[in-house]
Amino acid sequence: MSAVMPLLALRAFAEAGRLGSLKAAAERMGVTPGAVSQQIRLLEDRLGMPLFVRERYGVNLTEVSAQVHPALLQAFDLIEKSLAWLESSAARRTLTISTVPSFAAHWLVPRLGGYAALHPDIEVRVEASSKLVDFQRDRIDIALRHGLGDYPGLAVMPLMTPVLLPVATPALLRDGPPLRVAADCLRYPLLQDADRADWSLWLQAHGVPPGDAARRGSSFEDDLLLLRAAAAGQGIALVPQAHAREDLDSGRLRVALDLPWPTRFAYYAVSLPDAARRPEVRGFLDWLADEIARSDGNR
Repeated sequence: MSAVMPLLALRAFAEAGRLGSLKAAAERMGVTPGAVSQQIRLLEDRLGMPLFVRERYGVNLTEVSAQVHPALLQAFDLIEKSLAWLESSAARRTLTISTVPSFAAHWLVPRLGGYAALHPDIEVRVEASSKLVDFQRDRIDIALRHGLGDYPGLAVMPLMTPVLLPVATPALLRDGPPLRVAADCLRYPLLQDADRADWSLWLQAHGVPPGDAARRGSSFEDDLLLLRAAAAGQGIALVPQAHAREDLDSGRLRVALDLPWPTRFAYYAVSLPDAARRPEVRGFLDWLADEIARSDGNR
């Protein structure tokens, strides 16, 4: 047998066995499903035996390959952790922050000059993205997200609770079905944020089970566009209280349903537990807390 270890093929085998899918393994590795399939075939040819039972909706390990898969998976996990440690050591004076575009534009970026003045030796890189963060793959130090605070296995720090109001035109509310509880909003067209996340989270926080209906409707990149669509009578928009104040004061819009704000629906700072102990990360989190206290949590 060749002394050269087929690491790529072994990685494809490990991920496909972990996920039960060649497509999912390809997404995890950042390659195409065809590349994963080819690597597994090469490994099977080298070993002279099949490693998977191909089924309609995925792949299952054979009896023999299932015996070695856990050890191989543990080995690759150890390699990933070692590489992540080396990368974090090499870039320990750089902080990469991931946050949703609206929070970056309206709250974080205008304040970063103050952080840079306090810490001129630390370079901050902001990635404005709404996608889920894979901390190991994406090399993100801190993710700033709004949600319900459920981030298993990660260090989580609550930041602020921005109040979002469901608003619509008086005419739409007058002519439409009555609104008594949060679930009644689903009887109206919902005007969505760009990520189609706010309504789902708001409804869940008020005890409404998640479902496709909460993500339907026209979506808009900016709160101003959401407000204009609401003012045109196109549906109910869920927008920050501060952004809706002018339209509410003028009577163009009205609060559709006045409910106590669910405190779980908030902004959180999320990081790997080990990363949260790094002085740079800890210092940035402390600075965030100070800035929020100074601004009373308003964006």
